[in-house]
Amino acid sequence: MAERSFKKEVEQLRIGAGETFRGEGILAITKALLENGVGYVGGYQGAPISHLMDVLADAEELMGELGIRFEANASEAAAAAMLAASVHYPIRGAVTFKSTVGTNVASDALANLASGGVTGGALIIVGEDYGEGSSIMQERSHAFAMKSQIWLLDPRPNLPSITDAVKHGFDLSEASNTPVMLQVRIRCCHVHGAFEAQDNVSPSLTVKDALSNPRRETDRIVLPPASFKHEHEKIEKRWPAALDYIRENKLNERFGPEKEKVGIVLQGGMYNGVIRALQRLGLADVHGDTDIPLYVLNVVYPLVEDEFIDFCADKDAVLIVEEGQPDYIEQTLRSILHKHGDPVKVSGKDVLPMAGEYTGQVMLEGIESFLVKHGGDLLPDRGRAPNRPPEVPDLSEVVPGRPPGFCTGCPERPIFAAMKMVEEEMGPHQITADIGCHLFSIMPPFEIGGTTMGYGLGPASNAAFDGGGERRPISIMGDGGFWHNGLSTSVGNAVFNKSDGVIMVVDNYYSAATGGQDILSSRAKNDTKATNNPISKALKGVGVGWVRQIDRTYDVGKMRDTLREALTTDHEGPKVIVASSECMLNRQRREKPLMAKAIKEGRRVERPKFGVDEEVCTGDHACMRLSGCPSLTLKMPDDPLRDDPIAHIDQTCVGCGNCGEVADTAVLCPSFYQADLVHNPGKTEQRMARWQKGIITWLQERRAGKRLAREAVR
Repeated sequence: MAERSFKKEVEQLRIGAGETFRGEGILAITKALLENGVGYVGGYQGAPISHLMDVLADAEELMGELGIRFEANASEAAAAAMLAASVHYPIRGAVTFKSTVGTNVASDALANLASGGVTGGALIIVGEDYGEGSSIMQERSHAFAMKSQIWLLDPRPNLPSITDAVKHGFDLSEASNTPVMLQVRIRCCHVHGAFEAQDNVSPSLTVKDALSNPRRETDRIVLPPASFKHEHEKIEKRWPAALDYIRENKLNERFGPEKEKVGIVLQGGMYNGVIRALQRLGLADVHGDTDIPLYVLNVVYPLVEDEFIDFCADKDAVLIVEEGQPDYIEQTLRSILHKHGDPVKVSGKDVLPMAGEYTGQVMLEGIESFLVKHGGDLLPDRGRAPNRPPEVPDLSEVVPGRPPGFCTGCPERPIFAAMKMVEEEMGPHQITADIGCHLFSIMPPFEIGGTTMGYGLGPASNAAFDGGGERRPISIMGDGGFWHNGLSTSVGNAVFNKSDGVIMVVDNYYSAATGGQDILSSRAKNDTKATNNPISKALKGVGVGWVRQIDRTYDVGKMRDTLREALTTDHEGPKVIVASSECMLNRQRREKPLMAKAIKEGRRVERPKFGVDEEVCTGDHACMRLSGCPSLTLKMPDDPLRDDPIAHIDQTCVGCGNCGEVADTAVLCPSFYQADLVHNPGKTEQRMARWQKGIITWLQERRAGKRLAREAVR
């Protein structure tokens, strides 16, 4: 069950020439693929292009009608390898994945693809996840493009530019026999707008047709001596062909006046931020008309020397707006100017930060600083920006931090509560984490896990400690990581080396961290994918002899006892615990609409709710330190004689029962209770409720009466 369904939006993908397409950047990319005769599409989910995979999955029927093959690949490497279909055949192919972690995984296939070159257009749509909203290490895709000589597009973030980039990406790839990488940032993926649609086009040669007439070219295969010739072909044929196409089709754009003493060279993806900064400085209007010349690099690799030299002609200084580091573009452009003996002054990382996201404020301050230094007479009010917003105060000392954590009711929370109990009993262990929701265990209140080295590499990260010792190392890995890379690289490695460590595979039925997409072990029925393949069977299939399956992670006691057994058993070889419970977010997305419909129709619906008896709660808050659930909070007791806050469960509780299970297993105060909330109760239940309420009211009044009587005697 994906995080978001695009079934409704996908119908708009059927519109044709003369109609206007309106929607999100992700949908526009899909529409552009269909309009440009793509023959096959694949990829692996991950921010910020998870929704692109969801759109493609929801559009699978439409793609089937056009003869397009779609595959949700097992990893980014599998996706990149899929582009091999474009090596010998004139078939257009596109794959998508998150960068840079996805590009890391795919780099072997990408290097081979770029070496041999392609016949059909090969487009790699990379979700550039850079900046403060990123969930990965801060790196750029640019290095991969330069390393393998894959042309890199970075279009302006609006729908016409994005869809044009898809079209030109395929054409550029075919013109230069080189794969092309299309970089789309978070804002580019989710920007809304419109563009004039074209008819969808079936591929001129489908993959089914290609199977009937197999082709091969020895010179395209990466094997000596051909592999040595590929490098010369890249420089002598492919590079010049790419430059010719970029020039002739004016892929890079120029805006603003032809003549001015300063100018700005920028990545296409930075265009909106630059224009907004110029607007705030009074140098551009709401339509994007600018007083400062702009040279927009919709193609950031390769750079076109003569275009850049022409832009710099008659200018005293240019500013290069390049987000992130190293400053590949700035270094190259400085080299070009030096080679041509051009005296123009270059600014870039001297006024803009070397690292970090170029937010609106960063862009404003950097461009203003450049203009004050090199073009102060262009700025209104002697370099002071009009209508400058007030300085934002530093709130870090006032507002408490909000570190990431598990969702309310997350089935992974009780796993780490059990681990904390074992830690208290047996002492701390060497623990490695992995990519996925379970990585939140490194944060309070659990503070479990020391490193994360890659998707599915949690157990491999502990390989140096797996040779036996006083305490066994513990490794954590999710079900998505297990099927992505973990089965072979982590579990297979542990089996082969007879490792003595403990592996915890967190199975929440989906690739939950990337949006709830189905994987091999998903419990859902999927008509187009093979699901319901148990992780435990795969483990036994590669030789794991000690496997324990837990089908309800909320049973904290069982989790604790199983982990203790794994840490103390005399079994030789890796010990693997598969801890399974459905992701609560996906479960709520499925169950809440059904529950609301049933209530509306007058059917009986029973829902558990949990609470804390404030007269029993001791107020030591140990339950929170072992749970950390967002719905478990604090409140002041009604008793005026108690001045310390007590535990309280708010209305966001989803009734998972973890708080009570933790309190019971850890032998904390027995203050938690469960109350079943019944909608549309039957007549018998209503009579019983009235009878129970009457008795409780009578007992309360009786007790109150006795208290008053005692006070009167005194």
